[in-house]
Amino acid sequence: MIISCSDIKRNPGRAYMPDMSYSRAYETYASTENLQKKGINYTAMPVAGTMARGDSLFVYPYINDSAGYAQSAVVKNPLPPLEAKQYLEASRLYLVNCGICHGEKLDGNGPLYKDGEGPFPNKPAKLVGDPKYDAMAEGTMFHSLTYGRNSMGSYASQLNETQRWMIIHYIKEKQKLNAPATTTTAAADTTAKKK
Repeated sequence: MIISCSDIKRNPGRAYMPDMSYSRAYETYASTENLQKKGINYTAMPVAGTMARGDSLFVYPYINDSAGYAQSAVVKNPLPPLEAKQYLEASRLYLVNCGICHGEKLDGNGPLYKDGEGPFPNKPAKLVGDPKYDAMAEGTMFHSLTYGRNSMGSYASQLNETQRWMIIHYIKEKQKLNAPATTTTAAADTTAKKK
């Protein structure tokens, strides 16, 4: 009885659920080779055709290949024109996610490039004033935002489907605002050359 009342514990006791007390450690971004060796096919990608909760616009049907990129031109923006509050949010989303490379003025001169003096070696696309991007279809822009294109990575994990379409509305609005000035300048250049 005297031994049982001692405050020195020589036995650690038993764990009721040892798998809960002593869980196996997993590394978040570890390789999946061990799983593949065991016959478990895990790619960390959602099943094709699934949508995140809250994304209910439509299922984007094209995959990330050259045919999907070409076919994306027929896709139209499912969002109606943005109201003032939505436009402000689209502007914020653009500045947070896209402006770092493409610039606040959409001129391809963001903080990561800075006229070639920044850390990013490739000049980002000039989204306003470049005929290639001014004429780019909304669906093609969505495809590029979803899967990435050239040096630009995918933004599907950072922006949900609605947010991506809002940014495309924002870019297209900026292109429309710039279009008359570009046309006027081009007409003035043509007139000056004729004289």
